Amino acid sequence: MAVVPERRLALLGGGFSTDADGLIDDWVLSQVSVPRPRVCFVPTASGDAPGYIEQFLEAFRPRSCGPSVLQLFRRELDDEALRVFLLSQDVIYVGGGNTANMLAVWRVHRVDRLLREAFDRGVVLCGVSAGANCWAEGSHTDSFGPLTHLADGLGLLPGSVCPHYDSEPGRRTSYRKAVATRTLPAGWAVEDGVGALFTNGRLSDCVTRTLQARLYRVDPTPDGETTEQALPCRLLTNDTAQSANTNQ
Repeated sequence: MAVVPERRLALLGGGFSTDADGLIDDWVLSQVSVPRPRVCFVPTASGDAPGYIEQFLEAFRPRSCGPSVLQLFRRELDDEALRVFLLSQDVIYVGGGNTANMLAVWRVHRVDRLLREAFDRGVVLCGVSAGANCWAEGSHTDSFGPLTHLADGLGLLPGSVCPHYDSEPGRRTSYRKAVATRTLPAGWAVEDGVGALFTNGRLSDCVTRTLQARLYRVDPTPDGETTEQALPCRLLTNDTAQSANTNQ
């Protein structure tokens, strides 16, 4: 009887581009049980910015993994080669930038369908900022300038996502208003420093690299307001971030 892989994705409130300690990235790698996981960075949201790509490679080359990068603005792989490449990864790590532009480019190249296929096959999907927004049904974004909603995600995670919940002015108020008015569905607000793992659509682990950072569940109420519940998070250390999770 065939074993159905667990479908896992992680919302990241940080990583190699902002955090010198590397704790969140080590935690991501710990989700994969193979000795040298293959990690593909997808920098579409930044327009495949060269400096961002170099940051990723500098951070991941010294680690026990096989890093690679998928560039779509200078695409080199045909459709079949692209499919083989993405499905051969253990982790697909999506960078930050413009969520709306990224989703549009993915759909032109049919990467959205390949990501869904990879997800169904057990590849761990993760990302920061736009790379966290994209997995949900909808998200809170500044893709159009002012903070607003985008009800146009991949839908691999039920509900909505709001990144930078504590670090960007207006995020908390604007996201809660969108959920209260049901412009966005109930969802997850991610503070900088948090990592949240979802397994088969359910929150299965929550970690933080600081004592202050939290993950929140935001739900609408019948009277047009919202509730905001802080979820318990494990504090990451060098030992805990690098240890394998209990599902391996």
